Amino acid sequence: MIGETKVIKITFPYDVQMLHNVRSLIGRQWHAQSKCWSAPLYVDNIKQLQSWGFTIDPRLLQFVQDSELKTQRAAILPIKDLKGELYPFQKQGVEFLERTNGKALIADEMGLGKTVQALAWLHIHPEKRPAIIVVPASLKLNWKKEAERWLHNPKIEVLQGSNVHKLRGDIIIINYDILHHWLDPLREINPKVLITDECHYYKSNKARRTKAVKLLAKAVDHFIALSGTPIVNKPIEAYNALRLINYDLFKNFRHFADRYCNPKWNGFGMSYEGASNTQELHDLLKSTVMIRRLKKDVLPELPEKTRSFFPLQLTNQSEYTKADNDLIQFLRETKGNAAARKAIFAEALTRIEVLKQLAVKGKLEEAINWISDFLEVENKLVVFATHKFVIDTLIERFKGIAVKIDGSCTPNERQRAVESFQNDANIHLFVGNIQAAGVGITLTASSNVAFLELPWTPGALVQAEDRCHRIGQKDNVNIYYLLATGTIEDTIAALLDRKRKTLDAVLDGIETDQESLLTELIKQYQS
Repeated sequence: MIGETKVIKITFPYDVQMLHNVRSLIGRQWHAQSKCWSAPLYVDNIKQLQSWGFTIDPRLLQFVQDSELKTQRAAILPIKDLKGELYPFQKQGVEFLERTNGKALIADEMGLGKTVQALAWLHIHPEKRPAIIVVPASLKLNWKKEAERWLHNPKIEVLQGSNVHKLRGDIIIINYDILHHWLDPLREINPKVLITDECHYYKSNKARRTKAVKLLAKAVDHFIALSGTPIVNKPIEAYNALRLINYDLFKNFRHFADRYCNPKWNGFGMSYEGASNTQELHDLLKSTVMIRRLKKDVLPELPEKTRSFFPLQLTNQSEYTKADNDLIQFLRETKGNAAARKAIFAEALTRIEVLKQLAVKGKLEEAINWISDFLEVENKLVVFATHKFVIDTLIERFKGIAVKIDGSCTPNERQRAVESFQNDANIHLFVGNIQAAGVGITLTASSNVAFLELPWTPGALVQAEDRCHRIGQKDNVNIYYLLATGTIEDTIAALLDRKRKTLDAVLDGIETDQESLLTELIKQYQS
């Protein structure tokens, strides 16, 4: 029978084998007072009971039939007019969201496109607006970029700061840190969907961001959480998200924590930072609200390299804009002066170098936040840069878990850095100068590469990428370009692409020298 808490009541005469069977059910629980068992209302539980010869209430059989019909409909879900083609496993993710009525945890490993799966579900449900997307600050612009890439004319509003105003967007993107300031205007627009990226961000019940997410979730019908962190490693971090997705999944926090978090007394109170009964938790989540795929599971569907551009905001916008305007004015004033071409070229290169340094300085703090967030999910990361101050800043900020190779390293120091990154489980970050570390070393301990600065030639770029994409690397390699949006970095990246259609074209002998790319860059500024 189905109770108010959506569980199945199970009664049977005492039998050792049957008792063993019932204890194997997902989420089963013994009720001493009423002397019966219960299990959550899941299709798998009902089918198991049926296979053991239990008499099944007709309402439960109808529930199974309705669920399977919904699954069949989701399996043939049309995803029309999306501005791009999903991989088969990503379509399955969208189908899972449809099957759960937009109440799910997408827990795919990083690099498999959790963002696009959530956006594709929004795409097939244009009636479910407004939608609110809550993310770490370093990912706000990337969500906007991805929404514009995949959706047709989305009406996006990215919220900044604490000065609230009336909201007009259909898709609102906001970061966790300012969410509490915007709660009233967000609730006033009657949102239909709430998507929360990196859901471990609201793991602490004491944090303002957690309280804000919980209050906002009360106002929506569909709650989608995203996380690349393996839930079974630290279950406590996912509890709040799981509770918001499906309130009936667990009886209460204590029930969840005692069963799955390996509680221990630490001298001051109970600690729930561990993990226990992990297979049971994994099976429970997979059969209800979670879809998780690893790269190794879908490797045949993936290209050898996956490249992503992450836009970052400047903290020194006015300083950068002034230098940018000065460069434009200089180039326009000197345009057509063939006699002084070399001098103009040299001066332009100097001014462009100033712009590049201002861009990387302005985005550096946000890039560091991106790296920190990344390392919470992934074990190792390779980062390439150009300027010494960038490399030194990263090494200082990630002291103890990072190694570097730049022009100052001796051959022995280079070898020690590589061996530490490849073999030491405590070293998570490799920071390399593109010229000094872009050739001759193997970094296959990671399948993730991030560029904080770009070289002048596509050949140097691909060579740096291939430090991870080498013999012995069995994973698809994810390459992230962390670019300051609206700056010279965007322009250089576009020119690198234009010069060789794809980055891999250099392997076929197509190359672009530094002067050629600089000449093109100068022409763009002159015009």
